[in-house]
Amino acid sequence: MLTTRPRRRVALIVAAALAVIVLAAGGLIAVRPWQGTPPRPTPIAGHPQWSVARAWDEVLLDAIRRALPNPPVHARNLFHTSVAMWDAWAAYDTQASGYLVKEKDTAPDVTAARNEAISYAAYRVLTSRFIKAVGGDKSLSEFDDLMDSLHYPLNVTTTDGNSPAAVGNRIAKAVLAYGLDDGSNQAGGYTDPSYQPINPPLVVNRPGTLMIDPNRWQPLQIEHMISQNGIPVTNGVQQNVGPHWGGVKSFGLPSADAKRLPMDPGPPPRLGDPATDQIFKDQAVQVIRDSSLLDPAAGTMIDISPGVLGNNTVGTNDGHGRSVNPSTGKTYPSDMVNEGDFTRALAEFWADGPNSETPPGHWNVIANTVSDQIDPNLKIGGLGSVVDRLEWDVKLYLALNGAVHDGAIAAWGGKGYYDSARPISMIRYMAEKGQSSDPAQPSYNAEGLPLVSGLIEVITKETTAPGQRHAALAGYEGQIAILSWAGNPKDPKTQTGGVKWILALNWVPYQAASFVTPSFSAYFSGHSTFSRSAAEVVTAFTGSEFFPGGMGDYTVKQGSLKFEAGPTKDVVLEWATYYDAADQAGISRLYGGIHISADDLSGRLVGSQCGKAAWTLAQRYYSGKMNS
Repeated sequence: MLTTRPRRRVALIVAAALAVIVLAAGGLIAVRPWQGTPPRPTPIAGHPQWSVARAWDEVLLDAIRRALPNPPVHARNLFHTSVAMWDAWAAYDTQASGYLVKEKDTAPDVTAARNEAISYAAYRVLTSRFIKAVGGDKSLSEFDDLMDSLHYPLNVTTTDGNSPAAVGNRIAKAVLAYGLDDGSNQAGGYTDPSYQPINPPLVVNRPGTLMIDPNRWQPLQIEHMISQNGIPVTNGVQQNVGPHWGGVKSFGLPSADAKRLPMDPGPPPRLGDPATDQIFKDQAVQVIRDSSLLDPAAGTMIDISPGVLGNNTVGTNDGHGRSVNPSTGKTYPSDMVNEGDFTRALAEFWADGPNSETPPGHWNVIANTVSDQIDPNLKIGGLGSVVDRLEWDVKLYLALNGAVHDGAIAAWGGKGYYDSARPISMIRYMAEKGQSSDPAQPSYNAEGLPLVSGLIEVITKETTAPGQRHAALAGYEGQIAILSWAGNPKDPKTQTGGVKWILALNWVPYQAASFVTPSFSAYFSGHSTFSRSAAEVVTAFTGSEFFPGGMGDYTVKQGSLKFEAGPTKDVVLEWATYYDAADQAGISRLYGGIHISADDLSGRLVGSQCGKAAWTLAQRYYSGKMNS
């Protein structure tokens, strides 16, 4: 005997087919590990104060957490769902401009009609997008449960007439049709069949690497590559995610040209390029230096208070914090923590890989939390009259997710066009060449690593003598040693890798052993672009760059790290402003060994432009200035 849910699922799929709602895959290869947020009970029932838009955003975030982490795809899903909800809300507003569907409707109870139209629009989009995703059965069940809790029948699939359900279904149909022709290659699983990597795979568990071009991206071959939810990847070789994404239709970016590079901050530094060779080497050295700061056993204590960190000019790390919290009028108190705990907590909190909302979703979580703290004093832009929570949410999601969608298109446009190498390839390649600092010393090669006393050194008979710093590397004289995180411990629940002198040929970033580095090129950073674009929107939308109360924070609990044991004590990450949080997301990728500084800083600059443009455009939709 069938249960109610399977019968209803069959009915849903048949009805969707009859309505010609196209079903599509929802994810690709897993790209990043994360300490995740567990699935939560169905929204609305447990959160009666939420608007229906918030409830649909929450179930979408849950679906993203289950699916394979693909940041540009999920940014697109967030934006397209936000468009569906916005168009359903705007249909009952005489002024606002719809994004895809411009129709205007009336209803005796506008609030009820909006709730219903939004729900059908979001439901149809999400069931189509996630039916083939990893965890899709659970996600579709959660979507059903939300519709049940709202008392909206699933079998109402009509797109004819002016009922709110029909309005929502029409909008969903338009959004899904738009997605089939937006340049993402949804029908082909979001792949770019034309892309082929220049370099052969880097085999992570073997020393060094072979690169045809050290300035181009190199896939990794990982012996036990694990995707989302413990799914093994059979061949263990990465496939580049989204190199064509610069050609996807955006919200507020310039139209893509043949380069599929809608925003160009200029090229990354390149090894062997006379103008940027030293920058390339210096930034690789910076990653090694950051890796040397990941050991709590060093016992170094640092202050991570907003009084000393943050307040950077966009695209720089020139800030020195703020002396006064503008909300309290008091100085930000000192927050002394173990540096090795802070750097590791930072790298893991912002990692946003499997089991997470991914970076664009992470900023939805932040924005939702901020909205809850501001509620009921909800004034868009911090000005004018108070609006209800539904209006606040649909307008916030349109601007915020328009910005992160554009951030994905801009960043992946750069990744696809410049195809730049990741630090693991950069460091291993140069280490295999030797050292580039002194032609008079052994192992000189112009493409080698720069020597830095106490950090990057040539191994000699003297330094490998018993009791000397390279004693554990005896037999490798003439090669390059670095003082760095030593790699994944055998038991990450109880052990740490620590910081030791290791062969540079063996260097790995501070990540899970089954992941190592994302499956796409480096320049420029998606984390930095997403985060700054979102920070610009949240700042403009709330009317303040500061978190409510002048402080945002998150506690990384003692012993909660996933890559290895730690932190040794709770670490409270703190930010005065949304910009400070965004900058910290970018910086975390250097400690995690995922990016060099050029990736981060360029991403921040481009993200700022994406966010400002999205906010300006969103206001035109709010005011009706986009109506024809």
